[in-house]
Amino acid sequence: MTTNTRRMTVGQALVEFLANQWTVDGDVRERTIPGIFGIFGHGNVAGVGQAIKQLHVEQPGLLPYHQARNEQAMVHEAVGFARMHRRRATFASTASVGPGAANMLTAAALATTNRLPALLLPSDTFATRTTDPVLQQIELPHDTSLQVTDAFRPLSRYFDRVERPEQLFSIALAAMRVLTDPAETGAVTIALPEDVQAEEFDVPVAFLQPREWHIRRPLPEHGPLARAVSAIRAAKRPVIVAGGGVLYSGAEDELAAFVEATGIPVGTSQAGGGSLVWDHPQYLGGIGATGTAAANAIAARADVVIGIGTRYSDFTTASRTAFQDPDVTFVNVNVAAFDAYKHGSQLPLVADAREALVALTEQLTSYSVPDHYASEIADRKRSWDETVDAAFAPSGLALPGQPEIIGAVQAATDPRDVVIQAAGSLPGDLHKLWRVRDALGYHVEYAFSCMGYEIAGGIGVRRGAPDRDAIVMVGDGSYLMLHTELVTAVAEGIKIVVVLIQNNGYASIGHLSETVGSERYGTKYRYLDETGSFEGDDVLPVDLAANARSYGVDVIEVQPGPNAIEELTAAVRQAKANDHTTLVHVHSDPLVYAPDGEGWWDVPVAQTSTLESTQQARAEYEQQVASQRPLLG
Repeated sequence: MTTNTRRMTVGQALVEFLANQWTVDGDVRERTIPGIFGIFGHGNVAGVGQAIKQLHVEQPGLLPYHQARNEQAMVHEAVGFARMHRRRATFASTASVGPGAANMLTAAALATTNRLPALLLPSDTFATRTTDPVLQQIELPHDTSLQVTDAFRPLSRYFDRVERPEQLFSIALAAMRVLTDPAETGAVTIALPEDVQAEEFDVPVAFLQPREWHIRRPLPEHGPLARAVSAIRAAKRPVIVAGGGVLYSGAEDELAAFVEATGIPVGTSQAGGGSLVWDHPQYLGGIGATGTAAANAIAARADVVIGIGTRYSDFTTASRTAFQDPDVTFVNVNVAAFDAYKHGSQLPLVADAREALVALTEQLTSYSVPDHYASEIADRKRSWDETVDAAFAPSGLALPGQPEIIGAVQAATDPRDVVIQAAGSLPGDLHKLWRVRDALGYHVEYAFSCMGYEIAGGIGVRRGAPDRDAIVMVGDGSYLMLHTELVTAVAEGIKIVVVLIQNNGYASIGHLSETVGSERYGTKYRYLDETGSFEGDDVLPVDLAANARSYGVDVIEVQPGPNAIEELTAAVRQAKANDHTTLVHVHSDPLVYAPDGEGWWDVPVAQTSTLESTQQARAEYEQQVASQRPLLG
């Protein structure tokens, strides 16, 4: 007689369940969880860890296990992988109780902020509490039920704790629903008490069978669509803000068709980079605080702003100063109502980006922008392209500026390569200058802008797209935050190219510090002097190239000098030709800035100060604040 159940532990049931989940998006069908990261300690080594080992012995390759060197980094890898798969797939990450789980908190916030799926499986203290307090347990006298994993609640799109084996069924299914829901996705956390992980129970065979999760692509409703069409048809100076939703919907072709039919120009958020290729006639580059002068000039006078798959962060809206027409109208297309209704928009269109673009194209067949506006768009684009050409030109200085470095890396890359970045001054410069040639070629994590994301995220990109080169650009400050995942790349033979820009400090915050009147205080890597400050001229003798070599990474050092840019381009080409991870180390001048994109970011300046620099910065700040809008819509 065939039995309908199997006797398994909670860990064994969960692992086998995850291995059999499939995402379906139109004609694409792939494993939702193609692998699992883990660092084993007390809490998960005997539960999920044992289950992974057993599955590897019984069904090799069904749910591959990968090591990591830091729990935060493993989730970053999952996020990088998920973006390359347009949110159809991600990795699971398991951690031990206490600090192992707490290390994942930053990455959980990153995944949720970016609307990218990541499955977190932190261990938890004993559900039975028979051995309280266990090693690494937090004890709070006012509420002994609170543990480290409760910190994941505000950071997760879904959180639950398996306190009894029978709860696993409903919790696991709910977790998969959120992971594969385009409007809800983000960090999904299932807390697993260490005793419950190892507890046995009867598992229905049906729970372990292959299951499909179909991505929802909601169509626009007739009424909101008609109102949006009417507003666009009446527009004289419309502009599109393309966000990450365009790429996650796979709508880049539909966007190109729409703007080619109407002539409407496009500016992109950081997440939307790649929605159009850089030389498309309607593409004006990044928009907002780190945007281009072309996109921001058009945005300032726009009478209708069409947001497609954007969450309208403060950088995208230039802290609500980007759109200056007093009667501007916002049409917000987003699969998530939360984002569609943002900033007081009176014309939200809750729909999938691709489906909405198809509908808008059909409804606006006779519409095109006025000829004089089309000419202005072309002129603005031509002018900015010339500005970028000039910024990329080698200066011949011993220490090149970051714009030259970006140009040198760009010259060495191929159209399908993926540039990866997250924090510091590089995201702003890349947003203005990087010439994206492929829909998935631009990977800048700027929703959370997490220092340390770059190398781990780059490994995730390479896992997700092994036929593309992952070009990680990282400053020395961000490198020092989380460089240990280079060991993971070496251990697994994963090839990434890391361009490490050494400027001996926090270049981004140093520049910001100047603009708010704080004179770069505390942003330099220097010795502590007798006055108790780090403001001296002697740089630290830290050798980051040697650090990378110590991990087994091939390192190419570009020496300061008049030919540094040419040598950098050659070094990146050599790194791309290698079949293993290579780090290219180059020195830069942090005081050479990218061209001004005429965007602004609201960082409040002290209202009173004895420093003249702060007083001047406050006066400039008050001028900028005067142009802010309380609502956008």
